[in-house]
Amino acid sequence: MAEIKVPELAESITEGTIAQWLKQPGETVEKGEFIVELETDKVNVEVISEEAGVVQEHLAQEGDTVEVGQVIAIVGEGSGETAAPKTEEAPQKTEEPAKTEAPAAQEPVAEDKAAEEQSSSDRTIASPAARKLAREKGIDLAAITPVDPMGRVRVQDVEAHGSKPAASAPAPKAEAPKAAAPSSDEENGRVVREKMTRRRQTIAKRLLEVKQSTAMLTTFNEIDMTNVMALRSRKKDQFLKNNDVKLGFMSFFTKAVTAALKKYPYVNAELDGTDVLLKQFYDVGIAVSTEEGLVVPIVRDTDKKNFAEIEATIGELAKKARDKKLSMADMTGGSFTITNGGVFGSLMSTPILNGTQVGILGMHTIQKRPVAIGDEVQIRPMMYVALSYDHRVIDGSDSVGFLKMVKDMIENPEDLLLES
Repeated sequence: MAEIKVPELAESITEGTIAQWLKQPGETVEKGEFIVELETDKVNVEVISEEAGVVQEHLAQEGDTVEVGQVIAIVGEGSGETAAPKTEEAPQKTEEPAKTEAPAAQEPVAEDKAAEEQSSSDRTIASPAARKLAREKGIDLAAITPVDPMGRVRVQDVEAHGSKPAASAPAPKAEAPKAAAPSSDEENGRVVREKMTRRRQTIAKRLLEVKQSTAMLTTFNEIDMTNVMALRSRKKDQFLKNNDVKLGFMSFFTKAVTAALKKYPYVNAELDGTDVLLKQFYDVGIAVSTEEGLVVPIVRDTDKKNFAEIEATIGELAKKARDKKLSMADMTGGSFTITNGGVFGSLMSTPILNGTQVGILGMHTIQKRPVAIGDEVQIRPMMYVALSYDHRVIDGSDSVGFLKMVKDMIENPEDLLLES
């Protein structure tokens, strides 16, 4: 008999939600075969069975939140027809462990609880300054909700947590709406109540935290896309033939952003307490829309990749995102983000910063508008672009200069060859 446990998901993820059972009780499972799919804050993870046999029981249902190390299913020996007799052993292995292990753990309550809290804090990713401040304030790092989407606790997270009222009292109230009686609109079918997915809840929480913990401003400019569109039109067929990938606008913007990050290094940074971390690498996140929400996989070393490599990487990451195959490695880190609302027809927006990054570029739809060219008015394909930035790190001159450099390089795409 084997227990199926929630595996280690990532250093910053301690729990997940059961999205789908791939094997039902009574069904045969082979060693190494997927048995359940878990949904985490970032990616979906398929869990395999370490033993061949028959699924005897699910100890958690679809939609349940489960923690790393928790037993969620029992796999026994035999075939599907002989699985039933094994269920008599299940109660001692399923419902009982939770009731028999708990009293034993209560004898040395103080020691066990302290050890458990210490172990949990040790597993939490945190900067040295954040750990020191948490010790001084007597705060358990594991109880802190970080702004960083990858779960790294910063000084500002500790300070924000310390300024909150005791979390123990409000916690039960958070569950109250679930128990509330349905409204009349719900009862007559005029309103349908739908639970947010775990990932949607995480996205909502992260975005709100970023808005509340940063001094975010947005500056705008517009780009004449005439030259880059003409260049793309001339070269796209040969580009596809040579590289087996289409030439899009994202590679132009990624290279332009990389060049601008080199000139304006504070846009390629993050804030950690009173320290500014200037990143000496160029890993650009490309926002991708999926059915479950926005995800931001990372294109690594954009300063070292050519146009074809960037286009190929973006295509691969976008496909993995749509197929729910992104790994934590695909989404970890990143020094700047590009989001393209133009694919949905957005004319202008103010993008929200991604985690602890201090800058994000928003692209928008290309629209023909009358533009003054010298003494003439011409119809040109124009795109509004927006740079949202953390004013605590980036001054207005750097933000405007950064965005203008992106504009100049897109309007003169041959200049990008010097950066490739």
